[in-house]
Amino acid sequence: MDIVIPLFDQFEPLDAIGPYEIFGYISGATVRFVTDRPGPVQDVLGSLPVHVATRYSEVERCDVLLVPGGGSHLTMMDDPEFLDWVRRIHAGTRFTTSVCTGALVLGAAGLLNGLTATTHWNAIADLESYGATYTAERVVRQDRVITSAGVSSGIDMAIQLTALLTDEVTAQAIQLYTEYDPQPPFDTGSVAKSPAHVVEKARALDG
Repeated sequence: MDIVIPLFDQFEPLDAIGPYEIFGYISGATVRFVTDRPGPVQDVLGSLPVHVATRYSEVERCDVLLVPGGGSHLTMMDDPEFLDWVRRIHAGTRFTTSVCTGALVLGAAGLLNGLTATTHWNAIADLESYGATYTAERVVRQDRVITSAGVSSGIDMAIQLTALLTDEVTAQAIQLYTEYDPQPPFDTGSVAKSPAHVVEKARALDG
């Protein structure tokens, strides 16, 4: 089972590393990071350079494509060759997925037109500009296309996808091993539950 995660400069670390942590425990699965120019790729927070050895153009097919978000989505969306590659890879995947603003890359590639999808709450208008219908659900599956909301939701998506790729017991075992049992100290994990001043402060973090 071949799982490919493209990393470009300014990627959101948890978007990629959260699912990677889950997928890495699937027996027989290989997780590959790819990029536009092999070498160090810098995350959006500035302290987690990742050395990526494989150019995305070297990959001709995979079982799962996962596109993370962060500032990197702008670079991906502005690269016609990369969007062509996403379309080609999607044609042969079992599942094409995104985390956070990675959904905008799928949208720019024309893969979300007419579908219900999700993304980070601060990118709803951008998502819908690609013909998708936004829903506030944390994970949305539309046949082979699975989108997840902001940042941490990629872990939820990866666990659900693990169940589809293997079985529910395996997915549950990985969830238990990683002790993914969220009990956040505050109930402000979505816009619907957050007061206006918290939403305003959160928007200021984006940029």
